[in-house]
Amino acid sequence: MDLAAGSALPLLPTWHPVANGDPRPHVRTPAGRAVTAGTDAEAHLVRTAQSGDRDAFEQLVRLHADRLYAVVIRVVGDRHEAEEVVQETFLRAWRSLGRFEGRSQFFTWLYRIGVNEAKRTYERRGARPASTPLEEAPGQAADERHTPHARAEAQDLRQALEAAIMELPMDYRMPLVLRDIEGLSTTQAAAVMDLGEAAFKSRLHRARLAVRAAVEELVTQEHDA
Repeated sequence: MDLAAGSALPLLPTWHPVANGDPRPHVRTPAGRAVTAGTDAEAHLVRTAQSGDRDAFEQLVRLHADRLYAVVIRVVGDRHEAEEVVQETFLRAWRSLGRFEGRSQFFTWLYRIGVNEAKRTYERRGARPASTPLEEAPGQAADERHTPHARAEAQDLRQALEAAIMELPMDYRMPLVLRDIEGLSTTQAAAVMDLGEAAFKSRLHRARLAVRAAVEELVTQEHDA
């Protein structure tokens, strides 16, 4: 059954993305119980939320919102739009939670909703350069051990990498983001994209080749300048 179909769910107004830090790997319930993605504790939260418990669903929001944002920001390239997409993703998830049957991991189901919503947002307003560099996105803290010169070179390389990734067609950008940037397994990332693993691996391989060629070309141009 649909949960609260058509109604707003005021869960995210106080949520903000983690800045320059790792997304939360787990949360704790009010009773102090640790919950980690993909565990029995999370499955219990899902079942409780399916019964209409908004507190349980809020725990799922806290568990997944930051990492979902890290994926979405690399699709839409805009902080404000990314936050709106995350909000809409959880609203859609709440309204259709009764149809989640547990045949895949909850985060796979959730991320598929988020990726599709992000793609719709991206396509509605048309492609434009990203306003949020990859090094400013969640989980991309600077390494203070490096010298200023080394950090400047690393920043130039990240900017070249960002530009190359954002130039990829969406069907090739997403495999690279999910697998190489966000660290999902091939099985998980393929499920998020609703692809077979062979098709996913093919797209990922082509995306890696395209990004490598673009970065190498830019580095060569800079050295020749």
